[in-house]
Formats: sequence, C-alpha cells, structure tokens
Amino acid sequence: MDTILAHINSPDDLRQLDKKQLPQLAEELRTLIIDSVQQTGGHISSNLGVIELTIALHYVFDTPTDRLVWDVGHQSYVHKILTGRRDQMNTMRQPGGLSGFPKRSESNYDTFGVGHSSTSISAALGMALAAQANNDPRHAVAIIGDGALTAGQAFEALAHAGDLSANLLVILNDNEMSISRNVGGMANYLAKLLSGSFYASAREGSKRVLEKIPPAWEIAKRAEEHVKGMMVPGTLFEEMGFNYIGPIDGHDIDTLIATMTNLKKRKGPQFLHIVTKKGKGYEPAELHPCKYHGVSPANSKSSGPSYTQVFGRWLCDMARLDPDLFGITPAMCEGSGLNRFAEDFPERYFDVGIAEQHSVTLAAGLACEGKKPVVAIYSTFLQRAYDQLIHDVAIQNLNVLFAIDRAGLVGADGPTHAGSFDLSFLRCIPNMVIMAPADENECRQMLTTGFRYNGPAAVRYPRGSGNGTTVEPALTSLEMGKARLKRQGEKVAILAFGSMVTAAEQAAEQVNATVVNMRFVKPLDTDMIKQIADSHDLIITIEENAVMGGAGSAVNEYLREMNHAVAIKLMGLPDSFIEHGVHSSMLSQCGLDADGILHTINQHFTA
Repeated sequence: MDTILAHINSPDDLRQLDKKQLPQLAEELRTLIIDSVQQTGGHISSNLGVIELTIALHYVFDTPTDRLVWDVGHQSYVHKILTGRRDQMNTMRQPGGLSGFPKRSESNYDTFGVGHSSTSISAALGMALAAQANNDPRHAVAIIGDGALTAGQAFEALAHAGDLSANLLVILNDNEMSISRNVGGMANYLAKLLSGSFYASAREGSKRVLEKIPPAWEIAKRAEEHVKGMMVPGTLFEEMGFNYIGPIDGHDIDTLIATMTNLKKRKGPQFLHIVTKKGKGYEPAELHPCKYHGVSPANSKSSGPSYTQVFGRWLCDMARLDPDLFGITPAMCEGSGLNRFAEDFPERYFDVGIAEQHSVTLAAGLACEGKKPVVAIYSTFLQRAYDQLIHDVAIQNLNVLFAIDRAGLVGADGPTHAGSFDLSFLRCIPNMVIMAPADENECRQMLTTGFRYNGPAAVRYPRGSGNGTTVEPALTSLEMGKARLKRQGEKVAILAFGSMVTAAEQAAEQVNATVVNMRFVKPLDTDMIKQIADSHDLIITIEENAVMGGAGSAVNEYLREMNHAVAIKLMGLPDSFIEHGVHSSMLSQCGLDADGILHTINQHFTA
C-alpha cells in the first residue's frame, strides 16, 4: 500500500503536501514510531506527543536554514524521519546506527547536539544573535517541555532573551495539562488573532499614539494585560519580555500552522504555549506515559534485580529504621528506583524537577538540621550540580549520601548519558568518601556504609544488573577504606574497581594473577596497595571511568609518592567519547573486558 510518508525524504517534500494530507501523514508517522521503537527500544511517549508539532514546524519553517533546537532531544524521532532518516529508524540506538538524540554530525538538520535538558533556549538565542549579527533573516526556534522548564538555566535564558531584540521563538510543549476548556475553539481562534499582523500593527500603532499621553498609555497597557491575563496564563512570560500566545491544542495541525505562520512574521522574542498529550494515539502510552517514556526492545530480557532496584529496596528498608532519612531526586523517580519509597514515605520524598543544583543544596539544608538526605541521581546529571556538591556539601562536611546510578557506559543512550567522569571529579574533593560495588550485595552494604558515615559519601553503580549475587537483607556496613583480596596469584596483580571485578577475575584465571576488589576509591586501602606492590612485578588498575584522574590515577599517585618502583598500567575509558551501542561491546572496544586485560598484560611482558 502506497503511503504519504513513503514520498517524504526531506522537509521540502513535506512542504509540497496539501494541508489536508497532513493528518494522514501524522497517523502514518505514529504507526512507524510505535513499530520501530518496539524493535529498537527508545523513547515512545514523548515522540508520539510531538508528531503534529514536528510536522507543523517543518511545514512552516525553512529547515535547515531556519534552526530548530530540541530540548533534551528524546522527542526528535519524528524530526529524524522527516529529515531523510526514515529508512534508518531500524538502526536507532544500535551500534553504528542513529543516535537517540539530535546529533550535529548525523545531519545538518540537527542544529544542536543535546542529551540533557533545559539548554534549548540558550542555544537558540545564541543562534538568533548570530543571525542578527550577520543580518541573516533565518529564524531560531527552541522547543522545550514543561518538565525542562523547571530548570534554572531555562529561566536564565528567558530573562536574557526577553531583554534583547533577536528573533527567537520559544515553543513550550506542555504535556502535563489535560486539554481543557481553554484549549478549544475559542483559545485557538484567539491565538491566531493575537499572533497575526493586524493585532500586532494595531497594538504598535496605538502604542505610538498613547505613549505621547503617559497616563493613557499606562491605562491601556494595564487593560491589555488584564484582558490577556483572563484568557491565557502568559503574564510571567510577558513580564520577561516575550509576546505570549496560547495555550493552543498541540495536536491541531491547522491551528499550529496558522499560528506559527503568523509568529514567523513577528520581530523580537515570541513565546508559543501548546498543550499535547504524551503517548498520543497509542493507548498503553496514553494511560501510562511514564512507563512508556523509555522502553526496551521487544526481545530484551531481564537477568535479576538491577542495581537501581537494589537501591530502591535499600532506601525503603533504611527509612523504616531511621526517620531522619529523606529521599531526593531531580525528576528521576522511576529511573532512580524511588517509586516504592515515594508511596511508602511521601512526607520524606522530594522530586524537585529537572533541577539538579537545587536537589544538592536542598539536601545540604536538610543535613544542616540533622536530617540524613539521600540524593538519587544519575552520574551524568550530577555533573550539573558540581558547584553545589563542592560548596554546599563538601566544604561544610555535611551528611549527604549520593546514590549515583548509571555510572560508566550506558549502552544505547550514548555519550550524553554515560557516567564516565564521576570518579575523576569526585576524587579531588576533600571530605568525600567514594565507593564502587562489585555486585548487588556489596551495593547494599556500601549504601549502608555511606549513610552511616559522618560526612558526604557517594556510591556509584552501573546501569542494569550485576552478576546475580544474592542480596542479604541485613543492613551491614563495610570497614571504611578496606579492600578485599579476591584471588591470590603471582607476578601480576589486578586492582579492580566496581563493575570491573568480574572481568578481572576472568582474566586472572588464565594467567594466575592476583585480584583485589578495591571497593573504596577514597579513602584508598594503601596498606593493601603497598602489600601488593611489594610482592608483584606488575599492577593493573581497571575501572569503568575515564582513566585520566580516575581511581587508577589515585593508586599511581600513592605509589609514586612512596617512590615504589613496581610497574603499573592504568586501564579505563579512553580520552574520547564512546558512541552508543551494546554495553558489552563498548567495554570490549575500550579494552575493558577479560581479553583486554590479558592483552595489556601480554603487551607489558613482550615489550
């Protein structure tokens, strides 16, 4: 059966369609996304919610000359399909295939690479200012969701943009509201009217006349704000310097096109508020948008409880024992495993939205008053709160536990979500205790250790499941700063951190090497390191973290400080960004598997 979508290979093809064909195109896109994401995994709810919006954007704006900047970027699948990548959708998030996010090297339609939220307005404003400086009439459009608008950077950019004359359009994709009475025919009609040239010219003409009569101008200005305030919730954005239009139905293609066409003619900062429904057109995703935010491929299988689930169970168990425990997450309740805690201890649970900096300082404030906050956060997102981690927690030596999920490589999500740097950026901070578990049970023990420690502590663990170790129910602490000898060998010793212990043991069996599960990155078990250095010819350190400044560097620094002559090789993530793929293959690519360890050992003794 011939489809409209089969003939769309670029936005130029899209713009040749009659507007009456666009609803059918939307349904074809919906079917393609549901089918492809079920095979490759990825984000489904967010993409189904922006189909009509994406069509309208490419229909109205002259992309890629006009710049579209997607916030977070996990809703860019429709954009990718319409910009010549339809036949590659089966490679989404696969090795060598399409990225799950906009990527400048992938297409000139991807104007800004992104994986974290709340950056679109800043980036689009920069593009708009560059166009203004070049006397270039092209447009810059930022598409941001209501969740991303909870972050401070978005408001910093809005405040700056509203004070400038650059031609910037910010589209707020509001998918938390239901499409209520004010998003119906009257609201859509008002949006078309208020965004049109007649209203704009009448407003500017009246302004010029009334400005000569100051009292009259002030009365007129207040009257306009009062009328608009009764009909739309745009007072905040108007006060920030934007011309606010909306809210309108984000699934009504005709209204979207008419409104954007009008706004395209307007000068200065414009703000369009649309309302959409996550998972639109796919009942399971509409009913459970959070569950279908990110899905695994249809043939994927789980192998026991994940580290995230281990953390979630530990949090509830510890909270039952200690009423001072508070759980905090920056908009990652489900992803970080806090669902059950949120249900059982709602008065001690805080989802602060996409506000990583606030989450850390909030924890610091709680700790100042004798509470024991646990910040559940992805490694990649903790990077955004580094200043607060140092100034608000570490300098004051406060009792805050950081449960750092998604440490190391993260597979299909790629470099924007990889936790490649936390050991490096945490290790240099005074007062920090840093732990990396080798298995699920050790994760539980380390969380207990960090929670009971008097000062800031971090437990960093990988995405997915461990090696299947039984998790003991007891809340047992580990001895601070003590490693564990896993295997006694000779000549070669492998000091493994966290997720690398299993690979180290596999390699050690083939060359009779010693294996130490280091457990603590800070404080290091220097007694163990000295003992190993005195009795071996070669030390290998291995970690799923950037080798530069990481745990291996800490071992090397100690040995050099002691003037020890033992040979040492540091293994970790290379000084490059590792593209998305299958986690095990990515580790192999970096030499962080048993074969890679053996290769490093053989190279040393044959050099």
